[in-house]
Amino acid sequence: MHGETVTESLLAADEPAAFSIENAQGTSPFFLTCDHAGRRIPRSLGDLGVAASELERHIAWDIGAAGVMTRLAARLDAFAIAQTYSRLVIDCNRPLDSPTLIPLRSERTDIPGNANLTAALREQRVGEIFAPYHARTAAELDARREVQRPTILVTVHSFTPVYLDVARPWQVGILYHRDKRLAHAMLRVIREEGRWTVGDNEPYSVSDTSDYAIPVYGTQRGLANVELEIRQDLIAGEAGQAEWAERVADWLSQAVAVSALI
Repeated sequence: MHGETVTESLLAADEPAAFSIENAQGTSPFFLTCDHAGRRIPRSLGDLGVAASELERHIAWDIGAAGVMTRLAARLDAFAIAQTYSRLVIDCNRPLDSPTLIPLRSERTDIPGNANLTAALREQRVGEIFAPYHARTAAELDARREVQRPTILVTVHSFTPVYLDVARPWQVGILYHRDKRLAHAMLRVIREEGRWTVGDNEPYSVSDTSDYAIPVYGTQRGLANVELEIRQDLIAGEAGQAEWAERVADWLSQAVAVSALI
């Protein structure tokens, strides 16, 4: 029923905001986002009909990505924004017309709490989680553009070592859309070290129909950009997060230097 209205808020007054900011006054050109940082589910949605053990898995969030982003923001002196709520509630790295924006199934797990949503209930999730996160991101980018501040977009994600029974050989993936400058420079830097199996647009690739951050904030705004995918078993703990944040910061700095992006 398109005319239906929802009177109660999705998020209670004492629940966290849809996003958190790290290093708000960061002075470097790097601008970090983490679309799948959190795995919270609003109390009003219960557990979405999903077992607690499933909510610990990758289907609910990018394990380790938030920790890497926080440490990377500190090392690079970069502004960073992270999404608080689980992608099972709404995936903030999907276009609004994507069939997986509010997934009915993730890998082999059904999400009963996402079935048969009315238009009003979908709009509630968009309005209280998706929209605030992206409005804050866009506002920060607008402010930087207004003062002609150089900006390099880096989105931080993690991926599973095995997906639907298929092992993934990469430790890290470097993803890109139409602007390949930073990604290709990073691939060269990483390969020169000779230590890593690095994915070139693997284990995912970026597209206008399946992704939001890189197409909207990178491609449409003309910003140099890259999406980082780190294998989650390497960053599940704090030691790995610190190690990989240091490593990625070095790769990014080298790649920016050799590609003369700023």
